[in-house]
Amino acid sequence: MRSNFEMEMVEIGRENLKADAADMLDAGLHIRKTSLDFRRNSVEEAKNRSNALILLPDMPKPGLKANKNISTSKVEMADSMKGSSESKNICELRFGSYCLWRQEHRERMKDHTVKKMKDLLYVARAYYPSIAKLSVLDKLSHELKQNIQDFERVLSETTADKDLPPQIEKKLDKMESTVARAKSHPVDCNNVDKKFRQLVDLTEDEANFHMKQSAFLYQLTVQTMPKSLHCLSLRLTVEYFRSPPPDMELLLADKFQNPDLHHFVIFSNNILASSAVINSTVMNSKETSSQVFHVLTDRQNYFAMKLWFFQNKYKDATVRVLDIEGLKLDEHEKLSQVHQLLPEEFRVSFRSVDKLSRVWVQTEYFSLFSQSHYLLPDIFPTLRKVMILDDDIIVQKDLSALWSLDMGEKVIGAVMVCTVRLVQLQNYLGENNFDEQSCAWMSGLNIVDLGRWRKLDLTKSFERLVLKLTPGGGISEAAAVPATLLTFQGLVYDLDDNWVLSGLGYNYGLDPEIVKKAAVLHFNGNMKPWLELGIPKYKGFWRNFLNPENTFLSNCNANQ
Repeated sequence: MRSNFEMEMVEIGRENLKADAADMLDAGLHIRKTSLDFRRNSVEEAKNRSNALILLPDMPKPGLKANKNISTSKVEMADSMKGSSESKNICELRFGSYCLWRQEHRERMKDHTVKKMKDLLYVARAYYPSIAKLSVLDKLSHELKQNIQDFERVLSETTADKDLPPQIEKKLDKMESTVARAKSHPVDCNNVDKKFRQLVDLTEDEANFHMKQSAFLYQLTVQTMPKSLHCLSLRLTVEYFRSPPPDMELLLADKFQNPDLHHFVIFSNNILASSAVINSTVMNSKETSSQVFHVLTDRQNYFAMKLWFFQNKYKDATVRVLDIEGLKLDEHEKLSQVHQLLPEEFRVSFRSVDKLSRVWVQTEYFSLFSQSHYLLPDIFPTLRKVMILDDDIIVQKDLSALWSLDMGEKVIGAVMVCTVRLVQLQNYLGENNFDEQSCAWMSGLNIVDLGRWRKLDLTKSFERLVLKLTPGGGISEAAAVPATLLTFQGLVYDLDDNWVLSGLGYNYGLDPEIVKKAAVLHFNGNMKPWLELGIPKYKGFWRNFLNPENTFLSNCNANQ
């Protein structure tokens, strides 16, 4: 009986824990493989998904040749991480913004009695095997075993002090007395040490399992559409077919194609997000009658979008909804078969060294054009210039100055992010020629010269680069990120940093005053404002542009 009991405490417990962890990881892998419509931000490799974790080494010093073996940076980084920051850095490398969220929501241990019970149980388990081997201590061994079983039964049913049984104080006193007696007897220290090591190993396995489970559930939450938004889309779709709104396409055809107006383009399958972008733009514009918003969505959300933007007015601006899957673009038939509707967002981790020579891992989230963006010159053949807005931004100032911006020979205006340069991404850019000092750039707010885009035939250039970067040929979503960086190399006009403040989807440390003064807020990262996991102090900037009295929002609890 004693050997079976000991086996139950250590070996069986460990095997069950590993089996549970394996089941959880298998479930997570299955969900990631089958859910092709996950929103963005995966922790998987770029080879399997368009969303990539790109680990960057230090920038090479001027005059020195860059290290081409970027894949070795992970080993170098692991070797250089020392001290208390090591586990935090490794966590951020593996799970990205989940670690920032976990740190922000960490709570102090409130249930002191439960914690004390776990500590006593831990010590009792360590001493039990050694006490059990001494025949003269059979009575103490029996008491220790009984106390261990009692504590295990209580802790299996409760995790909080308020749920503990009334007689728990007596059980605590009894366990403390028994453990004290066990400590007073001479035992083989090697056996106790071995048992402690086994329990520590088991506890570490359990902690690692819970961390993986928590990180998986975090990713599942941020990559799936909330129930309230799914409800909103379904209700609007049903209502659309009950009473279809009039088709305004023919009535407003001249306005949609008029190159003298200000045309905004939004790629989105999120009704509330696209509505907030449009509402914030018009509310902060001095003149709205010349504004035309083109919302490009997928077939699943097309009818819901049509009804929503027909029922809701945005001052004097005009809103048009297009089903990108229904567009017939024969010239780019192969490209249009791969619909990556939303901008590509990926996580980049890189090292930074402070004055004390401590190495820190810094993580940023970048968004770039998807394949769908390269269809714009053909979708809008009469337009000369458009402004592209991501659906995870909020506009706080008038954007009209960007329409008169002289970009010279450049094609797109974007905010440059020079913490990451192309030389650091050369392992992902293949053998193509590029300027090593060129900075990466962000989507979110982009002014695009479609006339020059057509003249340079950048869509064809993009297609050629995707084919070149894809092993075996064909169109690959994973190749879109490097292909985009190469396609627009030397063709990006650097917008002033004051136009866009990024990081509201993962950075808890932004100054509230700076957030209030920014022209455009970009919620890039995992913690989007429409998610429950969104950063609370930034959510208000997004909710200000929703209509809480809307019936559909109320019925779906989407206005909370």
